[in-house]
Amino acid sequence: MNIEIYQVDAFTKEVFAGNPAAVCLLDHWLEAELMQNIAMENNLAETAFVVKADENYQIRWFTPTVEVDLCGHATLAAAHVLYHEKSFQGEQLHFWSDRSGQLLVKKDGERLQLDFPADSISEIPVTPELQSCFSVKPLKIFKGKTDYMFIFKTEESIRNISPNLSAIASLDARGLIASAPGKKVDFVSRFFAPQSGIIEDPVTGSAHTSLTPYWSAQLGKQELEALQLSTRGGHLFCSMEKDRVLISGYSRLYLRGEIVV
Repeated sequence: MNIEIYQVDAFTKEVFAGNPAAVCLLDHWLEAELMQNIAMENNLAETAFVVKADENYQIRWFTPTVEVDLCGHATLAAAHVLYHEKSFQGEQLHFWSDRSGQLLVKKDGERLQLDFPADSISEIPVTPELQSCFSVKPLKIFKGKTDYMFIFKTEESIRNISPNLSAIASLDARGLIASAPGKKVDFVSRFFAPQSGIIEDPVTGSAHTSLTPYWSAQLGKQELEALQLSTRGGHLFCSMEKDRVLISGYSRLYLRGEIVV
């Protein structure tokens, strides 16, 4: 069996930056075990599998070790492939995920814009167990649908933060977001998910469904600009629209090819 595959760098204008995601275009769903093995072989933070269903597209996402509920950068990568490699002509792409519902993507000038449901986050106590995840104590901690979110005081604290990966891996969550106000942008972040097979994710679109509602309320702004301070780095443009978060970013194709399994 041959499978069409692409690799796209998401949330960047240039290759070798942003977050690389694989996109596999399928005629029908494969067994979950096979998709997991393909994602493991790709060894990227995420591999998106896409199946056309009438005028819409079904989508699932796998890290090298687990299937996840939502992945922003791989959805952006899938949209890039459909728009630029498959000549999709519609005004808006409609993706459907059994785990996250309807996900929309449309062109936003030279960028692509994700339309995702906003996460619902709740503040929780800063317990010794949670504090042990980093050497620096957070100002606040929140829990969302899939992730913990730690708020720190400065951008420098996020740049220089040293994660305790074993403590983070023990959390019952997809991963942990660390965030603070930015100097030249509204907020900055990093994302760690060793329990999901990702030590540090270069750019995490889905994390911004938690970050955007929080910083929008804190800063009193609907439109926000964000940087993810990983080694590769990522640039995101976010806005609140009722109970949805709009996340825009650039993307660049790196690879097109074929898997033989």
